[in-house]
Amino acid sequence: MLVHFFSSEGWQSWGLGGQPLIPERMPVLIDDDFLFEDEHGPRATRAVNSWLRTLPSSGAPSPNSWRAYALAARDWLTHLRRHAIGVFASRRELVAALGTYADRRLSGPLDERLASSSWELQVTALSRFYGWAVEEGLASAVPFTVGTGMRMVEGRLVETGRNLARLRRVKPHVMVQYLESDFAELFCRGLGGLGPDGLEDATFRGRFPGRNAAMGRLVLGTGMRSREFTHLLVHEVPPLPAEPTEVPILWAVPELAAKGRKFRTTWIDYASLAVVHAYIALDREMARGSWMPRKPLVVEEADFLGARVNGQRMTWSSLAPAERLRLVAPQGGSLLLALSYGGRPFVDWGTLFRRTARRIREVFEPRFPDVAPHRCRHSFAMVTLERLVEGHYRAAAQMAAATGDASGLAFYLLKSDPLLILRDLLGHSSVTTTEVYLKARELHQTGAKSQVTCSRRRPDGPQRYYELAF
Repeated sequence: MLVHFFSSEGWQSWGLGGQPLIPERMPVLIDDDFLFEDEHGPRATRAVNSWLRTLPSSGAPSPNSWRAYALAARDWLTHLRRHAIGVFASRRELVAALGTYADRRLSGPLDERLASSSWELQVTALSRFYGWAVEEGLASAVPFTVGTGMRMVEGRLVETGRNLARLRRVKPHVMVQYLESDFAELFCRGLGGLGPDGLEDATFRGRFPGRNAAMGRLVLGTGMRSREFTHLLVHEVPPLPAEPTEVPILWAVPELAAKGRKFRTTWIDYASLAVVHAYIALDREMARGSWMPRKPLVVEEADFLGARVNGQRMTWSSLAPAERLRLVAPQGGSLLLALSYGGRPFVDWGTLFRRTARRIREVFEPRFPDVAPHRCRHSFAMVTLERLVEGHYRAAAQMAAATGDASGLAFYLLKSDPLLILRDLLGHSSVTTTEVYLKARELHQTGAKSQVTCSRRRPDGPQRYYELAF
């Protein structure tokens, strides 16, 4: 079974009366014989394709989600055909098929085995598919059993359901992986081609160290997700204050690039923002070139809020990630903050971060962990929560108010609860999600105390401890 990703380019030559009503990059499942029906009627792939096209309007607007759901449906259909079971068979047959599918995907051949998080995604996709099929009258049964329970929501008990096909998972706060402050500094230096002492690393063979170090400090200083900081434009970088300040500088996260397309404002410290501005003034200026995408969006009269794009005035917040990748100056060159050779946009931060972490581990610090962009987000959350709880930002806001330089952010810091501030910075819908960092901090403190005791018992051992090694 094939998975094709739809593109409407050249649809005028297909002999149709109008442009197809299929979103760009929408996955389409196709059987190996390229047929969607046979002598028995429409095939299961037709139903799955109809369901996939409802995703943009039913809570899954991201093409990445469409792809993940399509691959999950493909694997499920392949399994059903292997056992000669119809996709809308009886509940007894579907439950039996789900049992063998779970056994194969969780403990079967290595090339087919899934991690627990991937299995959770499979269950979510199939649950949504069968829920849609029942509403459409295509299915009379689903393969899942749902258990009921009670949970506290906004101070009251409500009944909730849990799909029993999901795996038991560890507590969310135990899964929080982050960098201690010294490891975070070591990571930024590694991105910049420097050793732990801040001097040039003779073994470094990477490129664009100024760009990499600036983006590393940006991610650690703002807590943005990979999708968010990857598609930042150079014009969206906030101006650097005339004087250093302890009060953070606000940074607007682009709406269409944010998770769930929810606009929010995070912040960045003065020192990290200064590094970003230094990169823009020097390294980025040297990397500018004449690169052009296949369908360029030419930008003129650009400012902090927006520009004229192909002759039409638009705000940056109205541009989706795919459109941001096509933005160029009139003479060429991407408008993304991070540039590669010839002014090309650079987007592969996950690979760069992992390679940097591996090099640090091999050359300098064998205990250094793997680093993905989301670990940097967790690191920002933990550091910010610590400073909020300790009153660091409150003291800075009080000083700003005393000197007559208080902004709206300073008053916000003086009056708001630390956990609510962190919730707003991270863009969480509920403070319940943010609480995982508070619980992780409690574990952090407990772990630090036990390690001090261990250090006293073994004075001949190493004196530096990684306080919470998740």
